[in-house]
Amino acid sequence: MAATVRFFAAAQEAVGSDTMTTDAQTLGSLKEQLLAGHPALTGILNRCAVLVDGARVDDAFPLAEAKTIDVLPPFAGG
Repeated sequence: MAATVRFFAAAQEAVGSDTMTTDAQTLGSLKEQLLAGHPALTGILNRCAVLVDGARVDDAFPLAEAKTIDVLPPFAGG
């Protein structure tokens, strides 16, 4: 089952899209695929909060049951 990856702000600009789907097995493998396919994410992805179905998880987390993965760069605001 493919999960939807949603990109916001600078990550969206780097990827050139606001969504994509993935069949990556773990969060770490997804990050590797994103960096290989979108070099503009270098320097951005490591600063992003990446949430799997709303929760922060480590790179070993399996994505087999994941529905949504959000890539959220740091936001500044008042």
